[in-house]
Amino acid sequence: MRRVLSLSLIGLLGGWCVALPGWAAPYEVEPEAAGELDLLALVEEGAISGETLAALLALRRAGVEPGLATRATLYGLPGLTYAQVDGLLRRRAREAGRGLTEEEARRLAPFLASREPGRLYGDARWMMAFSASDALPPPMALQVRAGGLAGMRAGVLVSFARRRVGALERDARSRSLVVEAPGAALLLPKFYAQWTGERASVLAGTYRLGFGQRLTLDTTALPSPEGFLPDEGVRPPGGLERECLVGGEGCEEEARRSEVTPDFGWDEGFRGVVGTVRGSVGHGWEGVLTGFGSYQLRSLPRSAVLDLSVCSRPREGCKAPDVRVPLSGSRLEKLTARTLPGVFHEWAGGGNATLALSPRAHVGVTGWVARPVWNVEGARLDFQPSARYPAGGGFGAVGLDAAWGHGALDLFFEGTRGFDSAPGGGGGFGALQRTVLSGERRELELALRYYGRDFANPYSGAPSGPDALEGLRVRNELGARLRYLQREERAWRLRGQVDAWTLPADGAVPGTAGTVHLRASARADWLVWPLFQPSLQVELRDSGLGAEVPCPEDAASEQDCSSGRYGLIARVRSELSDGVTVAAQYGHARVDEPEAGGPRYDGQAVLDVRLRPGERLRLGGRLVWKDEDLSERSRLRQELRASVDASWSAFDTVSARARYAWVLDLKDASVARVPPDPPRHLFHLELETRF
Repeated sequence: MRRVLSLSLIGLLGGWCVALPGWAAPYEVEPEAAGELDLLALVEEGAISGETLAALLALRRAGVEPGLATRATLYGLPGLTYAQVDGLLRRRAREAGRGLTEEEARRLAPFLASREPGRLYGDARWMMAFSASDALPPPMALQVRAGGLAGMRAGVLVSFARRRVGALERDARSRSLVVEAPGAALLLPKFYAQWTGERASVLAGTYRLGFGQRLTLDTTALPSPEGFLPDEGVRPPGGLERECLVGGEGCEEEARRSEVTPDFGWDEGFRGVVGTVRGSVGHGWEGVLTGFGSYQLRSLPRSAVLDLSVCSRPREGCKAPDVRVPLSGSRLEKLTARTLPGVFHEWAGGGNATLALSPRAHVGVTGWVARPVWNVEGARLDFQPSARYPAGGGFGAVGLDAAWGHGALDLFFEGTRGFDSAPGGGGGFGALQRTVLSGERRELELALRYYGRDFANPYSGAPSGPDALEGLRVRNELGARLRYLQREERAWRLRGQVDAWTLPADGAVPGTAGTVHLRASARADWLVWPLFQPSLQVELRDSGLGAEVPCPEDAASEQDCSSGRYGLIARVRSELSDGVTVAAQYGHARVDEPEAGGPRYDGQAVLDVRLRPGERLRLGGRLVWKDEDLSERSRLRQELRASVDASWSAFDTVSARARYAWVLDLKDASVARVPPDPPRHLFHLELETRF
């Protein structure tokens, strides 16, 4: 048995993530605990989407100051309705304090921040990943940030990579694309310095930004973005990968069989300068003006690159060009890595102007434009039709958003015109409208959306179904979403949502125009007794509502061709004492697979134990069994995963977190289409200091 040790966290969960449509706050479920490991566990169970995870982690990392945060920012906190936020703002104005109730402050503590003006604060977080099979030094990442003096704050992300692919070039002799062989590199992918005053704020470095209903421009993942955020996020390695990144005879036999820990990763936001100014414009109106400029080096999947010198008619079908690595003896071998770093530079700029009469009434205009600049001299490169960026040159969008609220009613609208240089495209229209009725204990939302077939906006974060057209989800869709939330404190909690949409035109598969898709879920939690808190969740996902839907030719697996999923999850949580919590759940689902000849049945069971022996020490244990086809053990995921995690605060300013996991592949080796993975022993370690 080959034993593997790895300081990897996301890799433990990456294969279990479920792609769901993005929902506005409140999120799919209200987290019972908001630690980073707890949120990752919800992704593991499929309870929240990757977008929700990104939003909650962004809120945790940035910290929300209840005494200063706006209405939109406070609404992004989990479990708060608009009515509760408005009540908080009234209490804050009346009492000149935080405004949160004692229960709200306790529940939302992981997302809150309290910073004294003029006092230095900051933190540093060091992460490392390691595998016993590695023949290279381990990859590492360091995040550092500080602020508090004269309105200044700064942050940086440093990463040590051992498998960094070189820059893309064109070899004149062979007329092929080549890269330098993967090697070690010390990278500075993210950094920023920000100054904030009473009426203005400016940032130089890496950042994310968004406005309105996220339709025209949003890269923040937050439910209600209102401008820019510093960006210094990082993703720990996602499991193990093959050591050899070169095909043919480019690696020795042992390297082709071995697996290693990947390097740390990150999302590529904007990089440049962004600033905001605000002030009174008379008659009770306040104006906010935001502008940004960016010059970012962007990576691309190899499959998204088009070489026009080889294929000049991409709409008729062009294969992605092979990328080769020069080896000794003038040999060129094919690169097997999927992502190519720094393929093109992107110039981008734009901004937003908003006039607000109150926190509930405003009108704003957002516009931006971007242009790719390819870095490969001597090559005519562009984007494949399947890439998320429009081909042909520049692209952008301009949109109008508005909001109005009175009493229990809030109305939101955003309309956008996208434009691009793609052959046969030119851009299209998109519109999103939300109506929210909110009370202290309940909230009802109806959201209507339309995205044209030619609406190719790679920086739209608007909610949509999971289907994609030419790399974009927010495209070729007409839909409606209804969401309901009701909560009785320490009694019960109910949430439900229904999302239905159709495709106005043919998508990636001909004959899909007019196909109706439906996704619905409901969850009820009973909270009366701490010792016995049951919950029940039902889920329905149907593509085509029973109609025969063609399977995409580029489907990655049989799962991509499923036309329906119908599931039930039962869960029981028990607070045995102040320091002991136990939760158990079982989920069962039917998945229709027309291409497989019939339905299959999935099962998943989870046992979770949380202990708090003292104020500085927290322990947890988790056992997860998952089987994606209960009738056989040859093709899909069947796993048993056991993990133990610990968090220890050595001092008030220093903490350490660790997690060990044992993963067992349950597929039958005698009949499995792909040999089962050997048992793996994985470990995650993180050190953090605060000042």
